[in-house]
Amino acid sequence: MGYATRKEAGRRLARSAGHLRDADPVVLALPRGGIPVARELAAALDAPLDVLVVRKLGVPWHPELAMGAIAEGPGPGTAGESTTQDAVFRVLNDDVIRRGRIAPESVAAVERRELAELARRADCLRAGRTRVPLEGRTAIVVDDGIATGATAAVACLAARASGATRVVLAVPVASPDALRRAGRTADEVICPWTPVDTDSVGAAYDDFHQLGDDEAILLLRNTGTSGTGKSDETIR
Repeated sequence: MGYATRKEAGRRLARSAGHLRDADPVVLALPRGGIPVARELAAALDAPLDVLVVRKLGVPWHPELAMGAIAEGPGPGTAGESTTQDAVFRVLNDDVIRRGRIAPESVAAVERRELAELARRADCLRAGRTRVPLEGRTAIVVDDGIATGATAAVACLAARASGATRVVLAVPVASPDALRRAGRTADEVICPWTPVDTDSVGAAYDDFHQLGDDEAILLLRNTGTSGTGKSDETIR
């Protein structure tokens, strides 16, 4: 199967998600690779587009191995007011921490560093825009693919904690095992392609360049609607 670009992947993904158009959806892109995919899906559904920033907590001496993850937690309420503690949703992998004998202060140090990057990236990508409220709505969590499922799972949990009544995980490509793991945290999973013979998300794309902040901000600035799907709420 395969995709030429993330944009094409988003358009193909949208063909499988038409039934969500009347579900009061909010499309949540996982930065940065999920943004071009989510942008196409949001446009097809006439839905608001926002980001949901997630950061892995890597083992200090092996950063690629996740000992947990953090994500933006409950955002603005239905009236747009701030919640207590602008929240972070946190999941720790107790198994990895215990086996690695990772001290609490080491976990805390990694988390402080990733919290700072989470806040920086969220502020940078939204460029002054407020978060789209999720209370009572369908949250569609979108990435460009799933490798292990850990990041997508935390994002789905965070969306639900932010008040979404239904959480849908939508990705163009994932291995069956990764999709199964991540799908446990969602009410519905949409994935057009689940190859068993690919070992990376990037292998599914001809163009899988790393998006920079500037490109991501531009894509978010020129898109869809910002609150209820009505065309008079276009983000500018």
